Amino acid sequence: MDTYTAIRNRLILLCEEKKLSIHKLATESAVPPSTIKNILYGASKNPGIVTLKMLCDGFGITLVDFFDTDEFRELEQEIK
Repeated sequence: MDTYTAIRNRLILLCEEKKLSIHKLATESAVPPSTIKNILYGASKNPGIVTLKMLCDGFGITLVDFFDTDEFRELEQEIK
């Protein structure tokens, strides 16, 4: 699995767990809905750390919480 897919999957899972729609997450995080959609639907494959931090704020979690999953621990090296 690549990093982009892991981030996308984590965002989807957190939206489901927190029962947040894209628009509600946008409101809570101050990230435009179009930015969130671009990440989720593949138009943006490299979201910045500041954007991810803002999304985490919207979820009410830290960046450490966001990345503290087996999926991220088991990522393959991007540069081969």
